[in-house]
Amino acid sequence: MVRGKTEMRRIENATSRQVTFSKRRSGLLKKAFELSVLCDAEVALIVFSPRGKLYEFASSNMQKTIDRYRVHGKDESARGIMEQNLQQWRDETAAIAKNLEVVEASKRKLLGENLESCSIQELHELEFQLERSLCNIRGRRNSLITDQIEKLKEKERMLLEVNELLRQKFEAQPQLLLSSASRDTPSEEQSPNYIDVETELYIGRPGDAKTVNLQR
Repeated sequence: MVRGKTEMRRIENATSRQVTFSKRRSGLLKKAFELSVLCDAEVALIVFSPRGKLYEFASSNMQKTIDRYRVHGKDESARGIMEQNLQQWRDETAAIAKNLEVVEASKRKLLGENLESCSIQELHELEFQLERSLCNIRGRRNSLITDQIEKLKEKERMLLEVNELLRQKFEAQPQLLLSSASRDTPSEEQSPNYIDVETELYIGRPGDAKTVNLQR
């Protein structure tokens, strides 16, 4: 008798579902054991029943197999990310190289090179770009010259102020010297007009000598 093909959907009857789980679980564990023995493969199998009961099989240590799986999964994930980044970098590098070629070609044309393939419209555009660039350069040059002139004017103003201060100081020095000299020289009111001199000269008889003050 030919067995019919089982439809892959959830079994609604609880009893039938439990019987099917037990049969297929045993077959799955048996296949895992056969695979590990016949092919010398490292096999780890974990099954939880609908009620949460654990069934497991490991050809070696279960924890070591799980750790090995985690490391392998991380390596695969890292490798995929690296390949994706490398592809993105390749695309960016190609785009940058293409832009550089365009810039170099435009630069050579602005320098008057490789103009044979340019149309009249392109030549007009190049001429307009050069005139605009020249205008910008002149404007920048004039701005720098104006700034330098303003700085020189400010420096000149400061030098003039310093020069004026030095001139005023120099003019004030002779007056200070004259004032000092006048204080050191005595005036006519302060200088004496006579000097008392004591002498032993006397007039009269001997013994009656008197000191005579001569005024000069």
